[in-house]
Amino acid sequence: MSHKTFVTAVNCMDGRVQEPVIVWLKTHCSADYIDVITEPGPIKYLAEHTSSAINQSIKNRLNTSITKHGSQLIAVVGHFDCAGNPVDKNTQLTQINNSIKTIKSWGYDATIIGLWIDETWTVHEIKKEEEKILQKQ
Repeated sequence: MSHKTFVTAVNCMDGRVQEPVIVWLKTHCSADYIDVITEPGPIKYLAEHTSSAINQSIKNRLNTSITKHGSQLIAVVGHFDCAGNPVDKNTQLTQINNSIKTIKSWGYDATIIGLWIDETWTVHEIKKEEEKILQKQ
């Protein structure tokens, strides 16, 4: 029996972003399964620490994914037209980066990446997006 790999997505509950994120993670991260942790606009809570209860819930679910499924990668996701976090793209990019810092502070032995979903439901890895912005300046 071959070993199956898990990765974890901390994603918005918005149904429009689930499939693009899952497909992207399976394709780009060679994952067999995606554990999905959803909240409406989770990057707002993780970045701004506005709800310790929501952050603790996300942390508890991450712990299960990492310790029980052996997830080695966590994707933190924001997206266009988010009802739970109705702010512009640049604000969401900052929130994603701050969310990554929050999750890193929890001490998991996992790679953490940021993803942003645009108006065509295309997934963009944040570091690559930031490099493009810097190159244009």
